[in-house]
Amino acid sequence: MIIGIDLGTTNSLVAVLRSSEVEVIPNALGEQLTPSVVGFDDEGQIIVGRIAMERLITHPDKTTASFKRLMGTSRTIQVGKKQFRPEELSALVLRALKADAEAYLGETVTEAIITVPAYFNDTQRKATKIAGELAGLKVERLLNEPTAAALAYGLHKRTEQRYLIFDLGGGTFDISIVEYFDDILEVHASAGDNHLGGNDFTEAIQHWLLKQLVAAKVTSKEAIPAPLRERAWKKAEEAKLQLTKQNNAKIDLVWNEQRYPFTLTETEFETIAEPLLARITNPVRMALRDAKLRVSDLNEIVLVGGATRMPVIRKMVTKLFQRFPAMDIDPDRVVAVGAAIQAALKEKSAVLNDVVMTDVCPYTLGMEISERQGVGYKEGFYLPIIERNSFIPVSRIKSVSTLQDNQQVIVVNVYQGESPLVKDNVFLGSLTVEVPKAPAGEAIDVRFTYDVNGLLEVEVTIVSNQKKSAITIEKNPGVLSAEEIKQRLHELERLKIHPRDQEKNKNLVHRAQRLYQELLGDERQYVGQVLAEFMSVLEKQDDRLIREARTQFEEVLNRFDSAERF
Repeated sequence: MIIGIDLGTTNSLVAVLRSSEVEVIPNALGEQLTPSVVGFDDEGQIIVGRIAMERLITHPDKTTASFKRLMGTSRTIQVGKKQFRPEELSALVLRALKADAEAYLGETVTEAIITVPAYFNDTQRKATKIAGELAGLKVERLLNEPTAAALAYGLHKRTEQRYLIFDLGGGTFDISIVEYFDDILEVHASAGDNHLGGNDFTEAIQHWLLKQLVAAKVTSKEAIPAPLRERAWKKAEEAKLQLTKQNNAKIDLVWNEQRYPFTLTETEFETIAEPLLARITNPVRMALRDAKLRVSDLNEIVLVGGATRMPVIRKMVTKLFQRFPAMDIDPDRVVAVGAAIQAALKEKSAVLNDVVMTDVCPYTLGMEISERQGVGYKEGFYLPIIERNSFIPVSRIKSVSTLQDNQQVIVVNVYQGESPLVKDNVFLGSLTVEVPKAPAGEAIDVRFTYDVNGLLEVEVTIVSNQKKSAITIEKNPGVLSAEEIKQRLHELERLKIHPRDQEKNKNLVHRAQRLYQELLGDERQYVGQVLAEFMSVLEKQDDRLIREARTQFEEVLNRFDSAERF
């Protein structure tokens, strides 16, 4: 069984196509969205999703989120007493999604199509595949999120048209221009920002809220306590959600036994968000320029990603493209739906017609060269070989030559990026090639071949004797080696994973503990009382009593949870 997974910065989903219908698979709590949050509970077991998210406020030292933004780096993240790499944390999320799928489908899941931002570079893509491997999944194909959205909208079933996929998720922003014709779904261009998403809008509100608290003498600008920052973040996220439904957000923050109410208007939010909105326009222009299209050449604008629910984004998109965008499918689920369709295409499902999908290389790939500077040469310059937004698979060749008489070797340093200087691009690998002794100017052909799986082959040919040397770029800075993957897999398998069948109960306990911290007076006392009663029922280990108590307990929490009260 192949499943489709949307591995998101904020939330992740898993879906499958069965009997011509895509089913988004619920997790153990019955929810389709699983927060991309990982932590340890008080017993030292790994918790993932809603349970972990509830503990972000109460136990920030044992919980972490937004690690997708660090994929492809060698950074480590402290969670409790352990250090994790970003792909290990992503693997724990993927493992939870795999378990949910197996429980729902009643069969073993061995393979997945995992979506990635179109603007993810080669290193980030390899890290994502490694995360899948660490989770026990075979990942032969990564699917660009905008391409997944195009499949979800059935663009492969329509007449010849061009679409712009506007994908603003929790942590990344992508633009892709897609055209469908003659059973071919072709991506013309992609652009984006790997560090722009809904979380940045939450952070902007958080900064605004902390400024209000500083002005009210609640804290000092120089020494804001970490727990207050965490609480301000949660209130900022709630305020952002409120502003998707109404013109102002009521914020009720409790700190040191005091309640501090604030109101954030839609107009104030638009002002706060201006710097972020400005960052959206450049990738849009870049994608249109690379595709050699004008706004008027587009038939439809499709919104993808939970952050596109914000009225400030929809208003901006409408103004930018002079038309209302398509919002037919839930933007949180559209990528997972597309991933499930691609999984079915891979399995050659009978319910889908064959669709040829083409994609593009999101970054320019090239090599380091030296350029003449006065009487000599200076190294460090970039020679693009495969330009960004070239259709893949793609193979391109460029000719270079030796610089010195009787030069014996050349070193081909391979980079990825858009800067004219290699120091500002991403180093991918190096190939050293022997050359025959000859006068300067010995001709050398360098061919780059890039495939749909993100593998880059570099082939160097000495023209005079046709001797060839080649390297496949698989190992990148920040990407685990095969031996390291084996070791990390062993370490992850030793971790105790919180039992899936206990998640509903644990989630309510952690939610009540978080509410107890946020509330005051009689409300706090009442939540503490019902929490103690529920804990008492859990100790009886009677499934029937636990189910009844859980229903009543959840109703109480829904009444008091601030996200439900506005």
